[in-house]
Amino acid sequence: MDIFAIPPLTLLLDAAYSALLSLSGVLDPVASSASAALAVMLVTIGVRAALIPVGISQARAEQLRARLAPRLRALQQRHGKDRERLQRETMALYRDEQTSPLAGCLPLIVQAAVVGVLYTLFLRPEIAGHPNALLAHDLLGAPLGDSLIAAVGSGLNGQTAAVWAVVLVVIVVVADVTRRVFRPQVPADGPLAAPGVLGVMNTMHYLTAVFAVFVPLAAALYLVVTVTWTLGQRWALRRRYPLPDA
Repeated sequence: MDIFAIPPLTLLLDAAYSALLSLSGVLDPVASSASAALAVMLVTIGVRAALIPVGISQARAEQLRARLAPRLRALQQRHGKDRERLQRETMALYRDEQTSPLAGCLPLIVQAAVVGVLYTLFLRPEIAGHPNALLAHDLLGAPLGDSLIAAVGSGLNGQTAAVWAVVLVVIVVVADVTRRVFRPQVPADGPLAAPGVLGVMNTMHYLTAVFAVFVPLAAALYLVVTVTWTLGQRWALRRRYPLPDA
């Protein structure tokens, strides 16, 4: 089922297409054929800037969850065999602290929606019944509408390979820095301290690079900008809202 065939979503997609195409036209004298790529990056920065207040709330929620972690572990030990009682006591604890276990999820939801729209915009040959002019744009010779998988399948040239190499290297380097700087506080006697679990948690930092391989280059550019922004924002907010010692 094509969800963008639903009239409200069709209008949303067409509005996003028109806005991005108009911004690309404004940037054309400066960026030429890379104007759409630059437009995607500017849109990403705009989205992340608009989410700064939510990011602050997310940092506060992370700080509070870290402070509540010992009490949550105590509840787990006390009511671990009574799942209903454990859930009730856990929610009461969050309620007393005026927070929620889902606090800070909004940025993830918004970013997933933006990636989904960009993915769709650079995947369809037609948008709302008219030809998709965005597919004519590229970044230094690499088509914005092609994923790395598609580019390899159609014969990867040097320019496209170089662009994708930079994209993936940036994502991996940012993921590695994030993994090293923001190591999770894991109790030594808890289930998360097991080597296998820690290995899975570390590996998850690099899933964005894997995902980037399968999406159009335009969506991969969004991922490059957003992971870099996220690293800088987390560093700044962690200094403002430090976590208690484990």
